Amino acid sequence: MENLLNPVIVAVLLLCVLCLLKVNVLLSMLVSLFVAGLIGGLPLVSSGDEVSIMSSVIAGFSGNAETALAYVLLGTFASAMAYTGITEILSKKIARAVGGNKWILIGILLVIACASQNIIPIHIAYIPILVPPLLAMMNKMKLDRRGVACTIAFGHKAPYIAVPMGFGLIFMGIIRDNINDNAKDFGWKVSVGDITAVNWILAVAMLIGLAIALFVTYRKPREYKDVQLEGVTETEDLTLKYQHWVTLAAIVVVVALQIKFGSLPVAALGGLLVMFIFQAVKPKDIDEQFQGGIKLMGFIAFVMLVAGGFATVLKNTGAVNDLVTSAISLMGGNKWIAATIITLIGLLVTMGIGTSFGTVPVLAVLYVPLCHQMGFSPAATIVLMSAAAALGDAGSPASDTTLGPTSGLNADGQHDHIWDTCVPTFLHFNIPLMIAAIVAAQFL
Repeated sequence: MENLLNPVIVAVLLLCVLCLLKVNVLLSMLVSLFVAGLIGGLPLVSSGDEVSIMSSVIAGFSGNAETALAYVLLGTFASAMAYTGITEILSKKIARAVGGNKWILIGILLVIACASQNIIPIHIAYIPILVPPLLAMMNKMKLDRRGVACTIAFGHKAPYIAVPMGFGLIFMGIIRDNINDNAKDFGWKVSVGDITAVNWILAVAMLIGLAIALFVTYRKPREYKDVQLEGVTETEDLTLKYQHWVTLAAIVVVVALQIKFGSLPVAALGGLLVMFIFQAVKPKDIDEQFQGGIKLMGFIAFVMLVAGGFATVLKNTGAVNDLVTSAISLMGGNKWIAATIITLIGLLVTMGIGTSFGTVPVLAVLYVPLCHQMGFSPAATIVLMSAAAALGDAGSPASDTTLGPTSGLNADGQHDHIWDTCVPTFLHFNIPLMIAAIVAAQFL
C-alpha cells in the first residue's frame, strides 16, 4: 500500500487518468506534479534556499528550453512556407506527375513526410495544404486512406527515431540528456551516436508494420464519394514565382545550418531571416507568421518545458529510489518481464500525453535507474527509452502523428480520426515497436 502512495506512481497514474479523461495535457501535468510534490513533502514555494515545488518546476524548464525554442521557430518557418503558397503548388504538381499510379503517390507522400521531420523540419504543417487537393485522385484510385494514414504517420515517426537530423536531432538530444542526467550516480554517458547505432532496430520494426498495412491489411480498393472541396481548383498557375524561389533558398539554408551547427533554433532562425530579408514574407505580415508559428507549435513547446519541471519535481521528492527497489523485487530479476513492464508503462504514459518528446523527461526519472538496477546496458536502455517514448505518438488521439494525417485525409469528411487513423497506426506501429524493444533489450 505504501508503494501505491509513492509520489512517482501517484503522479504518473494521475497524469494518465486526467489525459484519458481529455483534460488538457498542460493542466494535467501541472496538477500531477503539484500533487506529487505535496505527497513527497515538498513545500509549494521556497523560503530561502529550500527546495520547493515551484523552484523545482522552474529549474526543470532549463533542460528543455532549447527544444522549446526550436519548436516555436520551426512552427513559424512552416507558417511562412504556407504563406508563400509553395506547398499548394507542390501538391498540384504531384497530382499531375503521379499519372494514376497509387504506389508512386504513396512513395511521394512517404518521402515528403520523412523530409518534414529531418530535412525540412516543418512537422505536420504541410498536411492541410498538400493532402486535400490529392483526395480526388485517391478516390479515382480507390486508395484506402487508412494505408495512407499509416504511410504519413510512419514518415513522421520512424525518421526522428533513427536519423539524427531535424526533429531526430531534438529527440535523440532529449534521450541523451535525460539518460545522462539520471545516470550520474553510476557513470553512464551516452551520445547521439550511441542512440543512432541502436535505434535503427525500431525503425526497421516500424517499416515491417508499414509493409503489412500497405500490402496486406489495406491493399484492397475502398470506395469514397467525390466531394468538391472549397478552394481546391485545377486551373491555378503553377509557375514558381519570386517568393517561391526565396522559400527554396531558405530551405537550403535551414539544412546547411543544421548540418554545420547541429542546432535547430539556429537553422530555423537562419531560414526565417532569408525569407524576411528577401521579402518572401512581407514586413507587414511577419507578426502574423510568428503568431501562426506559436499557434502551430507553441503548445508543444510549453508541454516540453513543463515536462522538464515535472521530472525535476519527481526527482526532488526522493521517491524514485524507493520505487526502483520495489519494482526490482516484483520483477524477480527477470529481464524479459522488466522490458515488457517498461514498454507497457511507456505506452500508457505516452498514449495519455500524446507526445513522445514531452514524455521522455517523465519516463527517464524511473526508467534509467530501473534499467541500471536490472542489469540492462546503456544500449538496451536507449532502445527501451526510445520505444517507450515513441509508443504514444502512434495511436493516441492527441498525438500530432495521428492528428496530422486526419487533418488532410478528412478534408471531405470521409476519414474517421479514431477508426481510420488511430487504430490502424496503433496496430501496425505500436505492436512492432514493443516487440522489437523487448527482444532487442535482451541482446544489446
